[in-house]
Amino acid sequence: MLAAGLGTRLRPITDTVPKCMVPIMGRPLIDLWFDLLLGQGIERVLINTHYMADLVEAHVKGSHWAGRIDIFHEESLLGTGGTVLANVDYFGDESFIVAHADNLTQFDVGTFTARHDLRPSGVHITMMTFVTDVPKSCGIVELDKNGVVVGFYEKSEDFHGNLANGAVYIFDETVVDYMHMLKRPVFDLSTDVIPNFIGRMQTYPTDGFLIDVGTPSQLEKAQELMQEWQR
Repeated sequence: MLAAGLGTRLRPITDTVPKCMVPIMGRPLIDLWFDLLLGQGIERVLINTHYMADLVEAHVKGSHWAGRIDIFHEESLLGTGGTVLANVDYFGDESFIVAHADNLTQFDVGTFTARHDLRPSGVHITMMTFVTDVPKSCGIVELDKNGVVVGFYEKSEDFHGNLANGAVYIFDETVVDYMHMLKRPVFDLSTDVIPNFIGRMQTYPTDGFLIDVGTPSQLEKAQELMQEWQR
């Protein structure tokens, strides 16, 4: 779980609350992630901390999931890719989920992982996707008839459709090998890794919903979505 961001677009809310703990229907966003993943069979969750790390770590230690959560603190931000690379020993040689904790989502973890397990030969990433009404603010994917990504456009001003990268992935060991080849401690998944797996990456359209809780207006939409989901 990538949870170390500064949350600058959510200010002034994030002046006093770390982005991953912004409340949704009265509950910290990170708790919804813990319930989703650990409540559906994921064995352990690793989260990274940086901004207001003491608050995040104290909250995690008080969680009823605490025994299954590990924390990796970053004195300086490593970027989304750098964080994964710094923790490769944690994952061993198994496929693993990487998710941005500033999204609110609901999906079936078993269906997602099964999709990855049944991936075609030569496919190394399963990317969760969703339909967006603001494609300019997302990474947009173009697919072939088998659901393999053949085009990826990160926050482009040109229109390439509305099927967006949900920033929830399953990576296999080939992706880790590629990260090692970069020989850089700080790098980003969306710009330095994902584009290099075009043709070797499949998609999983979420069966629930997904929204980026990145701005006050998006936070308001997230509250509404969660309220509807709980009805």
